[in-house]
Amino acid sequence: MTAPERPLRGLYAITRDSGGDSAALRRQVAAALHSGARLVQYRDKSGDAARRQREAADLAALCAEHGVPLIINDDVALAARVGAAGVHLGRDDPDIAEARAALGADALIGVSCYNEPARAEAALAAGADYLAFGSFHPSPTKPHAVRATPALLQRFRGRAPLCAIGGITLDNAAPLLAAGADLLAVISALWDVPDIAARAAAFAALWPDNERP
Repeated sequence: MTAPERPLRGLYAITRDSGGDSAALRRQVAAALHSGARLVQYRDKSGDAARRQREAADLAALCAEHGVPLIINDDVALAARVGAAGVHLGRDDPDIAEARAALGADALIGVSCYNEPARAEAALAAGADYLAFGSFHPSPTKPHAVRATPALLQRFRGRAPLCAIGGITLDNAAPLLAAGADLLAVISALWDVPDIAARAAAFAALWPDNERP
């Protein structure tokens, strides 16, 4: 696992449970990568360990072809097994030190900080590579998630790459970028469209100075 050559800045594509259609998942992620996604997170909450292993390994190889890091949601052991670039940790997951020991010094470790400045400060002190705040808007993925405000992004901007998540669309992204978001984590607004490549390209265009992968 090696650190990315480019800054953590741009569209952060977060997958959904494939429901067993691994081929469709691969096509969707390939379309997003082709059109400028700068980070991909494999997120699958199902209990199908064999399928998760297979899909994560496949996406790790696909992302490597595009020079884009693959992050595994929650599962440090799975990230290690498939050679992913890193892991994203929530409140009930292993701590940063444990993840770093398992994945290596160059692994990318992101932390969900919700709407909690104290959690963000602790994550920074423990060596997190990026901080995720949200939900900034109502989200069909997590309808009961706590709400965050752009003031959190303003407070932590410049201290680490910042990721905004939760109901993000092309129409509401600009204030989050202005407040300091480096990454926009997108689920529904990316995958629930007929042309994923076009939608990913539209999101990527929000960072006009980004080099294409």
